[in-house]
Amino acid sequence: MFTIYPAASRFSFDKGWLRGSHSFSFAEYQDENNTAFGPMRVCNDDVIAPGRGFGAHPHSDMEIVSIVLYGELRHEDNRGHEAVTRFGGIQRMSAGRGIVHTEHNASQTEDVCLLQLWFSPHTRGLEPSYEATAFNPERLHGQLLPVVAGNRVPGTEGEIAAIHQDLTIYLSKLQAGERLEFTQAEGRRVFLFIIEGSLRVNGQHILQERDSARIEQEPKLLLEAQEPVFYMLIDLP
Repeated sequence: MFTIYPAASRFSFDKGWLRGSHSFSFAEYQDENNTAFGPMRVCNDDVIAPGRGFGAHPHSDMEIVSIVLYGELRHEDNRGHEAVTRFGGIQRMSAGRGIVHTEHNASQTEDVCLLQLWFSPHTRGLEPSYEATAFNPERLHGQLLPVVAGNRVPGTEGEIAAIHQDLTIYLSKLQAGERLEFTQAEGRRVFLFIIEGSLRVNGQHILQERDSARIEQEPKLLLEAQEPVFYMLIDLP
């Protein structure tokens, strides 16, 4: 089953200091038919104005991943973690039993754009934790690069963020006409999100910039760039 969600179908808003779009129910946008895809709960596409951000607020029992697309995102929490992340960086926070954090645009002159993803953990009540990792953007070209994984390969600490769920988040860039094949075990799901460009999937489904797709019962995907494309693929249980 292959369900496409066009970019224009998302809930979008502009608060001045914060512009964004939600792919799932979140905050003031609530749709009982659009609350989750497997363990995935949130895919927010946010732009935060210079010097602005989210004040201290709590979370619990959620795995939260922030992928910075441009600009600088600052994280602070009540467990002493501080970091500023730019493109090529990933922030992963496991809220566990409870954590309080802030997120701000670290720049006073430029916007920051990020994708924030939330997932239910495989176990509730975990010890809260935070991790900032970095990948080489050059390695995005022509392959699916894992940037977050529930089963992180030893030796990739600092490059691939660990997460308390059986999933892998990949980022990839392809030139026009390039193609990749992705396979997974029967019974798993794929969430696709096009950051830039256009992608044809299995020869028939075309996804444009900021479109997404929720894919089930298709363990093999042929991914072909219609034009230069930058996209995210999440392998989910």
